[in-house]
Amino acid sequence: LITFLKMSSSNFTRRNFISKTTGAAVMAAGLTSLSMTKDLAQPTTNERINYIGPKDGYTPQIGTLVSMMNWMRQTILWPVEGLSVAELDYLHDDNSNSIGGMLLHLAATERFYQLNPFEGREWGDWPKKDADEFDIGMSLGDEGRSKIKGNNLEFYLEKLNRVREYSLQELAKRDDD
Repeated sequence: LITFLKMSSSNFTRRNFISKTTGAAVMAAGLTSLSMTKDLAQPTTNERINYIGPKDGYTPQIGTLVSMMNWMRQTILWPVEGLSVAELDYLHDDNSNSIGGMLLHLAATERFYQLNPFEGREWGDWPKKDADEFDIGMSLGDEGRSKIKGNNLEFYLEKLNRVREYSLQELAKRDDD
């Protein structure tokens, strides 16, 4: 794939794509097979990312929710790993949101949805600190496109991780009832 992306349209042909990428594809297939074999040999536990179900430290239904939340978080974070500030700020068109904006939106959504069940607040009754930090990320739009930029990946990961840690702590205090 990297070879494909690096080729300019002027020298790209199906033949040179196949010849330049076949070795990498064969190697990737072999490594994938080895990693799959290794995974099959490991015992299945409820701590593995692809396990959806009860999880240690939580009641069964809450643990299942946590396992789904963890899987989704990993699914979102894996493709953004290593992105530059320019890549996080990229806007496809005048109405799109940047990847950074969407990451901030995820953190904002989780934070605002924590406030009712964990702190007994009504929707929109945000503490000033949370509103200041997350309102733009929740709303996005023109203001988000103009203000959510210039941040590295660690900026977004810190918010996502901090918010998630609070969710996990609070969920561990609750039961399925």
